[in-house]
Amino acid sequence: MAATSSGAFTTLFTLKFHRLHEASALPAEQCCFELVVHRRCLRGGGGGGRESGGRLSRISCCCSDSVIPIRRSGSSAKSHAEKCEEWRFDPKKTSHGALPSIPFASSQSRFQSKHYPRCAPRNSGPQSRDTPPKRDTGIANEKDWGINLLNENVNESSTNEDGSTWYRESGEELGENGYRCRWTRMGGQSHDGSSEWKETWWEKSDWTGYKELGVEKSGKNAEGDSWWETWQEVLHQDEWSNIAGIERSAQKQAKSGAENAGWYEKWWEKYDAKGWTEKGAHKYGRLNEQSWWEKWGENYDGRGSVVKWTDKWAETELGTKWGDKWEERFFAGIGSRQGETWHVSPSGERWSRTWGEEHFGNGKVHKYGKSTTGESWDIVVDEGTYYEAEPHYGWADVVGDSTQLLSIQPRERPPGVYPNPPSPPTDGTSDLPPT
Repeated sequence: MAATSSGAFTTLFTLKFHRLHEASALPAEQCCFELVVHRRCLRGGGGGGRESGGRLSRISCCCSDSVIPIRRSGSSAKSHAEKCEEWRFDPKKTSHGALPSIPFASSQSRFQSKHYPRCAPRNSGPQSRDTPPKRDTGIANEKDWGINLLNENVNESSTNEDGSTWYRESGEELGENGYRCRWTRMGGQSHDGSSEWKETWWEKSDWTGYKELGVEKSGKNAEGDSWWETWQEVLHQDEWSNIAGIERSAQKQAKSGAENAGWYEKWWEKYDAKGWTEKGAHKYGRLNEQSWWEKWGENYDGRGSVVKWTDKWAETELGTKWGDKWEERFFAGIGSRQGETWHVSPSGERWSRTWGEEHFGNGKVHKYGKSTTGESWDIVVDEGTYYEAEPHYGWADVVGDSTQLLSIQPRERPPGVYPNPPSPPTDGTSDLPPT
């Protein structure tokens, strides 16, 4: 079997309808973790994976440098994390899961790229980031937000020469178990109220070792476009195993004021110091008579087992529906893939093609499938097995990119006072992605 790697610390950003690779990792030079770990960077493709140096990070984690075959090949096994798919609607086609692009939300469109006058003059009040979020940009790193909490209580506001207004306030909230939340809120609006923006920063901590960094922002402009976005980064420690974990999440939505168009995205990532990783996203979009959805997820258990899946579909108001989904499960070079592409006409006529692969770990692959039009296949071929056994961005990387989170200082704990254990998760769905 051959090993491939896309480069552990390299990333490409795109604004097309596809899976996103997160930003490249930075060394963790100053944080509360003290174990020095040497991290290797693999680069190259095909069977030419090679080492290209390393770096030292002060972290406490269990890292693995083992690499086994990771990249899939073949049209039935395109990686949603590596391949860029543009889904476009063609009413003449009746088979594929091609979903529509979203003109109003592209990086070249008015709704996404136009910058509106800031609500505050220079050197007087907070400067707003009064533009909507961009689609398919995943979860930003903390450094991209520029969170800078004030160290004193502030409550100020003013009116600018053009009639626009702004405000800024900050404070601190204290609670049981050493809870402390420091926050800063700011915002502004135009003289006639047709455009406005709001933004809140916060950091939270308590005596259990819990730390949280977050942002929420919203706004609207004179054209009627509106948006909302939130971002969070959390450090916690398991009560029983004492294993540290970091979770990052982001939610974004925007709505056009000029047409029936809008979109929503929820992204999440979870890591722990033993190498367990979970990532996923749920997305929804609408452009006039067309709507589409996408869900994907991936899970690495830190011991070589990986599960990935994608499900995406679209529909029009006329009743046409189409979609595509697949799943793969691998461990130690053995596993399977399966998927389906389907289409439903306005009259209710359904077409579908299903396919599957069984990888035996010995260079043999069983491929099978069928469609509603009568085609079928069932063969065994000599073929290598390629899949990602480890996340390209894992525990060591997220620690290196979370220095501000790790540097949050909790309240001083009085002698003889011990924190209560964290409350167990409720039976609700607060941790689950939306359906």
